[in-house]
Amino acid sequence: MAEEGVIKTDPLSEEIKPIKNASALVVDETAKQDRIQRPKKTHLLQWMEITVTEPEKKTIASMKMQDTFVVYLIETRVTDENMQGYGEGATSAWRRYSEFELLRNYLDVTFPAVIVPPLPEKKASYAWQNVSMDRFDPDFIERRRAGLEIFLLRCAAHPKLCQDKIFIGFLQQEQGWRDTVNATDFYSKAESRLKSLNAQFRLKKSDRRFEELKNYCTELQSNIGNILKIRARLCDKLYGIHKVHGNYARVFNEWSTIEKEIAEHLQSASHYMDVFASTIDSQLEEEEQYADQLKEYYAFGDSVRAVCRRYESAQYDLEKAEENLMMKSSQKETLKQLMAESPVSEEANNQAKSGFSLSGMKSKIFGSETPEQREVKLKQLEEQIISAEMELKKVQEESELFIEQALRDIDRFQRQKTKDLQEIFTNYAVMQIKQCKKGIAIWTSAKDCFSKM
Repeated sequence: MAEEGVIKTDPLSEEIKPIKNASALVVDETAKQDRIQRPKKTHLLQWMEITVTEPEKKTIASMKMQDTFVVYLIETRVTDENMQGYGEGATSAWRRYSEFELLRNYLDVTFPAVIVPPLPEKKASYAWQNVSMDRFDPDFIERRRAGLEIFLLRCAAHPKLCQDKIFIGFLQQEQGWRDTVNATDFYSKAESRLKSLNAQFRLKKSDRRFEELKNYCTELQSNIGNILKIRARLCDKLYGIHKVHGNYARVFNEWSTIEKEIAEHLQSASHYMDVFASTIDSQLEEEEQYADQLKEYYAFGDSVRAVCRRYESAQYDLEKAEENLMMKSSQKETLKQLMAESPVSEEANNQAKSGFSLSGMKSKIFGSETPEQREVKLKQLEEQIISAEMELKKVQEESELFIEQALRDIDRFQRQKTKDLQEIFTNYAVMQIKQCKKGIAIWTSAKDCFSKM
């Protein structure tokens, strides 16, 4: 039987079977399409098992300060003998959270048209009062471990991200991985943040699909944020109600010491009240898993919005290239018009110096150039126009390719999101029904105790 938190993938199965863990949210939307269209294995989860286990707290002391952090053990196992080139059997590597952040930053820069999965939060948010806000709290570390595992599983299930050598090295390379990723100098490829933030305000025209997507992300985050806040308030009240039953249990137990005839029934009622009070701890612990799954999609909104910002940056580059070509073409037409006019005589030049004239004004602007100089300038402009046309064509092709890839990945994300959210809310409803049935059973037993008094 598979261990909890480990996703076993069968190439012949229709989908990954849900497990009561954050890892259960990994929905391999590409698997079914790949089996229909491409018989070859196109992503890691078809031939490799990936797990994140054994979170361990470490402290490194230096002369000036002491650094305390948590490391996680990443274990991989190649399940297909034909894919042994990616590692011999099982491998393991220890990673800290900052290395996960470095990996995600690298993927975000290297694959601009891809919605890179988000990392779990560093500190707890939207938590009810009984949840520790300490990032070293064992329960929070365990939930973050599950979130880091699902991040790797989502990347491994992506047809592009899973093929990246840096990503595979992150899974298997025990030593020197940070040096390897820094050697790629990926930060130099990163777009200017100021440009990304301001490009949308300078665009003359924008793709409506990306504008609608940005608005959708805002609404998605707003709705999920409201759900999480309401859930936190409900958990707070529910916790209080259940713990009140612990007081009932104590009262019934003390009462049983003075009521000899009904002492047995009072003790039984006390037992059921105590059982009911204790059920809330496991229930809220299970609810936190669903909350973490919703938080992931809250963070996904930022990932999608980042793709939209990169589209705006690409569109801004395209419009700048178009403006540059138009400016060069306009300069060429103006120069050709000047060359077609009659040469300026010395007398006219003298008049220009002594007073205003159209020819004198042109001389001040363009200078008193000889026909040969204008010919040279014309040729230079023609060369610049050719270069601008080539640059525009290149930018257009890059922009079209980016839009095509981005829309394809957005479509993949939308299908994955619909399936995941449906599974989250369905499982949450089933959990609530189960808890309610358990509560009814406990109260029914308590009622029988009261009736026998």
